[in-house]
Amino acid sequence: MKKKIFALTLALILALSLAACGGKKSTTLKVAASPTPHAEILNQCVDILKEQGIELVVTEYSDYVVPNTAVEDGDEDANYFQHVPYLDDFNAERGTHLVSVAGVHVEPMGLYAGSSASLDAIPDGGKVALPNDATNEGRALLLLEAQGLIKLTDSSNLASTPKDIAENPKNLEFVELEAAQVPAALDEVDIAAINSNYALGAGLNPVEDALVIESSDSPYVNILVVKEGNENNEAVQALVKALQSDTVKDYINNTFGGAVVPAF
Repeated sequence: MKKKIFALTLALILALSLAACGGKKSTTLKVAASPTPHAEILNQCVDILKEQGIELVVTEYSDYVVPNTAVEDGDEDANYFQHVPYLDDFNAERGTHLVSVAGVHVEPMGLYAGSSASLDAIPDGGKVALPNDATNEGRALLLLEAQGLIKLTDSSNLASTPKDIAENPKNLEFVELEAAQVPAALDEVDIAAINSNYALGAGLNPVEDALVIESSDSPYVNILVVKEGNENNEAVQALVKALQSDTVKDYINNTFGGAVVPAF
């Protein structure tokens, strides 16, 4: 009797093992992202990917460097926080091998009031806070130039710095800070150029609170990035489809009201 029970138990274990082997294999996809709006947008893809046997794990980072080095080193499978000009500059400076696999959205950069309530109210020698990374600083200067506050030596140079200003009629002083720190400096400057993700994180509404904002046809589309060679990974491509789905488009439009704009 004991032998019979033992045989039945083995048969049951074998059957369960075969059933498990025949089931859908689960895959984990690790993605680094800025908290707002990137991680929020990625979270809309969790259930979509779960139906395909993919567990999407989103890790939030508050800076613009570690998400890239983490993907380069293999600690993360992908990241979602940057635009192509920043990525190109990062690869060139650090020798990384990161590539874009999809464009998802645009976050229009805005100019926000600090101690000056309007652009016309900025005094001679007024202070302007800028993000200090190469591409976003150039982007901010182009926005200032569009308002007639400065004139650059070459408006086509996306990597312009204050050294590339040809005309500065108000003798503006530029305070260069890490992009994430710019909102906290509003009380110390007349105006500040802030990326929409950091504006949203600081409780600012880019559409309502910005003095001026980039147009929706901005070339700075935020992208999903992987290490070169992983572009065709099945889980990555599944995430691309999820990010460019109607579900995500509707979420962006309904949640951010123009502060974040779908790019697909």
